[in-house]
Parts: sequence; structure tokens; C-alpha cells
Amino acid sequence: MITPRFSCSQTETSVIITIYCPSVRASDVEINVDETLFSVHINPYFLRLNFSHPLTEDDASSAVYDPSTGYLTVTLTKEVPGQEFKDLDLLAKLLAPRPSKSTPAEPVIEVLDSQEADSVDADEELATRTQNLSLEQQEILEAAENDWQLPQTVPEPLPPLQTSVERRYGFLDMHSGYFRHVEHTENEVNELGTDAETCSPQERRSRRLKREEEKWDEEYYMADYADDEYIRELIAWPNPHTTSTEEFQYTEKENLVMLRLPRKEYLATPAQIHNLYLTLLTLLFAYAYETRTTQHDPTPESAWTLSSLTPAFSALDPPPYSPTPASDLSEFSEAELAATFATSYRRSLAFPLYRSFALAEACRADVTALLARGKRVVTRALLEMKDILDHHDVYYVYSKIWVDDFCVWTLAYADDDVLAKLAAAVRGLQMKKAMIGWDLEQLEALTRDDAERSADSDDESEDEIERMLPAPL
Repeated sequence: MITPRFSCSQTETSVIITIYCPSVRASDVEINVDETLFSVHINPYFLRLNFSHPLTEDDASSAVYDPSTGYLTVTLTKEVPGQEFKDLDLLAKLLAPRPSKSTPAEPVIEVLDSQEADSVDADEELATRTQNLSLEQQEILEAAENDWQLPQTVPEPLPPLQTSVERRYGFLDMHSGYFRHVEHTENEVNELGTDAETCSPQERRSRRLKREEEKWDEEYYMADYADDEYIRELIAWPNPHTTSTEEFQYTEKENLVMLRLPRKEYLATPAQIHNLYLTLLTLLFAYAYETRTTQHDPTPESAWTLSSLTPAFSALDPPPYSPTPASDLSEFSEAELAATFATSYRRSLAFPLYRSFALAEACRADVTALLARGKRVVTRALLEMKDILDHHDVYYVYSKIWVDDFCVWTLAYADDDVLAKLAAAVRGLQMKKAMIGWDLEQLEALTRDDAERSADSDDESEDEIERMLPAPL
């Protein structure tokens, strides 16, 4: 079946779905409405949408097909007139499966009152008599209390059963098998080598840190710090996604890409959701660096830059990076945010063309602005990342195991309130150079001293030349 192009709009009393399905027989259209679920089948097209509120088919509903344009327009009545249907422009969210009904995290029965029984003395007498029984008699008494069934205890939980040497990775650890033949590809960012499929999470992190130390170049950093004229221009460049004042609307190309995204239901635990938001920070940081250094004009190196700066790509090592896990999963502590950005800062100072702490700070400001604008703008950034990676012969795999799922999850599950809270936390974060793990302040001081000595030496040379010149007649 083919998913057709479509768009949704609404009036005060109805929702209008416009579907592009050219060269079909209008009499074969099958439309079904089940509260919030809408589906239409007209061979070879099939479309199923999940709305936020229920719809009904009544006398005011209609379906009109225009063979000249190929558009089928379905008008459905709102069950509650005047009710606003939000996110009608988020096509991937409408296409996502209906979420499962989760079991409550807390008991649904509340004890309002309780009374002590009147047979306390009888219970004490029974306990005394029980203590005087033999072992066999105690077992018989215990069996009688348990309806003559053998007493059972809950066993201790076993560690996760590992039936294969392969380890899963990617979004919610859902993927495997993408790096089985990595030695036969020109994957320059893979830091796990041929062991990418079998490395444990601890080994991935160890290899990532080792690779960052190997790539760290003090002289390179000092050179960029001394000659930073072009880097200052990059920092001053206004990002169109964070400065635009126009009303947000997805382009036709973006809508087509969202139609081709996977349709999955993500059953993530609160801890996993918390970590997904942290991983999103590393993706947006890499995107911000690539966008700022190319001034929103991708180059053939853009896919390499995105993959190198994202630890979840190059080392399959997503957050959390903080040694102490978060106690409150609804909040983002300063320690875990600092650890997350410190990792991104390290990679921006060790791998790409421009290596500057001030540039990394500008990228963090871009991340803050993207988050503050909500999931629509965040998704646009992810779609641009996806477009760059999808057009690369090797690095497209990172789009498959991370970005595709992140696009769907951001549209269907991410909360704008959480993104706003995260933006505020990132904005108030104080990143210090000592957090990076390298002696950045000392290197900068040495660079400044060297520049001052060079200036003094130039002045002395000029004075010496003047003294050597003959006196004017």
C-alpha cells in the first residue's frame, strides 16, 4: 500500500483532510471513522490518522473527489463543536500508531480508614501456641493458612540474558547488524572498529575517551585561538532558524520526508525518556556547529562533521555521561547537563576544522534557541540532519539508527513544556574550561604571552632599523 500525500485543516465545527490520490476510481473509496481514528482505503492508497479528539460521520460530513486534480477532500464533524485540534501540521504525529493504554504507575485503590480487629489477645495466644509446635506441625499450620498450597517466595531478579555476542545500539537500543561489515566500508568516524557490533557500553565509552585524547592537538587549538578572525565571523553569523520572525510552516519537501518516516510506537521508560532528551542535546549541538561553520550551506564534509561531533554516532555512546544518575527524572540537573555538553565541547575541540571554545559556546546558545522554539523547529533541524546523512554513501546508517526515530519521537512524544524547561536549564548553565579536561586556560595564556613577546620583538626590530639608517642631510 502507498501512503498518499495529505494535509489537514479545521473549521469551528469540522476537520478537513485533503488527500492526493490521482487516477483512482472514486466509487472504490472506503472511509472509516472510529472516534479519534480515521482511515481511508482506495487502491493502491491507504491512509490511517490518529487525531487528538473524536470525530463523527453525520449529515454534515462529506467526501468529494476531483478527478482533474486528483485530490480527495474528506470533511468530518467534530464531536465537540469549537474544540481545537492541535498539531494538525505534524504529519508524522498523525501517522503514528495509537498509543497503548499504560498501566498506572501507582495503586488505584486508596485506603481511607482502617480499624484494629478485636481479637488481638487471641492472635497473641495463637502466636504463643505456634512457637511451641514442632517443625512438622508448623509446616502443616502454614500450609493450612495458605489454603493447603506450598508457600512460595519471589525469586531474586536474574541479570539480563545475553544470548548473542552482538550488542544492540541506536535509538532505545532497537538496532543491530548495521556494522557487521564495517571493515569493508570507508567509515572514518567509527571509533569501535570491527568490534562495533560486540562492544559493551562500558567499552564504547572507554574507546571514545581514548580516541578524543588521541585527536586532541594543543598546537592546533593555540593556532586557532591566536588567529580567530574568521571564527569571530562565524560566531557573529545569525542562524535563520533562531532569528526568523516568520510564521512557522513546513515545506512541501519536509512534509514528503515525514510521510516516509517509520511508524512506530515507542514504549520508553521514564529513565529512557530522560536520556533521550539528553541525547537530543548532543544531536542539536552537532547540527548547530555544522550549520554555523557552513553558514547553512552544507558541504561534502557536512555528514562527516555531524557524525564526528555526535558521540552516539561515532562511538554508539549516548548520554547520560554524568557519574551520578538523576534522582528526579522529571528534572535536568546542572551536573548531567554539564557532563553532556562537556562531551560535545571536547569533540568540537578535537575533530573538526575550527576548534574554539567561544565557537562551542555559540553552538550551545543555538541549541538553547532551537529548544525554546519548540518541537516543530527542533524537528526541522533533525530533518536537515537526516537529509545530509541520507545523501552520504556511508554515514546514512546513522540516520537509520538514530535520526529517523528521533524525528518521529520528537513529533509524536516530545513535550514542548519539557523542551522549554530544558532550554531554560541550558541557558543558565555555566560551562567552564576546566570541565573539558584539557588545560585550555593555560594554553590560552601561553598564546597571549607569545603574542605580546612577538609584538615587543617587532618594536625592537623597528627601532634597530631606524638607528642603522644614515642621518638625513
